[in-house]
Formats: sequence, C-alpha cells, structure tokens
Amino acid sequence: MNVSLTPELERWIQSRMETGMYGSASEVVREAIRVYRAYETSRDAKLAQLRSELEVGITDLESGRSAPFSKDLVEGIKARGRARRK
Repeated sequence: MNVSLTPELERWIQSRMETGMYGSASEVVREAIRVYRAYETSRDAKLAQLRSELEVGITDLESGRSAPFSKDLVEGIKARGRARRK
C-alpha cells in the first residue's frame, strides 16, 4: 500500500522519529492509526449513547411524560451538566 502525505505531515512524522520514540515512519503511522481508531470507537459509542437518550426523550414526549419549559428547568439542566463535567 502506498500513501501520499502532505509535506506538513511528512515533517511531522520525521519530527516524531527524531525524538527516538519511533524507529521508522511506518511505526509513527501505525501508532497514529491506532490512536485514531480508538478515537473513532469512543466517538461512535458516545453517538450511540446520545441516540439512545434522544430516543428515550422522544418517547417520553410522545407519551406526555414531559415538564413545561421554565427557568427552573433550565437551571436544573445546567446544574446537572456542570456536575457531570466535574
């Protein structure tokens, strides 16, 4: 397999090799692909979870299980979001 890289990416790969952590350009590229695959897997899992949560929300709305929109509701949502970030 042959891959064409931009000069910028070639310089980046060369700089990674110069650190001594990698013995070849192939090692740098393989590691970059492993990291990207892990990122994609994580992103796909997060999207699946979001879709699942949206489906629950839509079902709740359709069945009448919802709260009226209010300032208190918004503040509660913000508080839960801030707590999740910690």
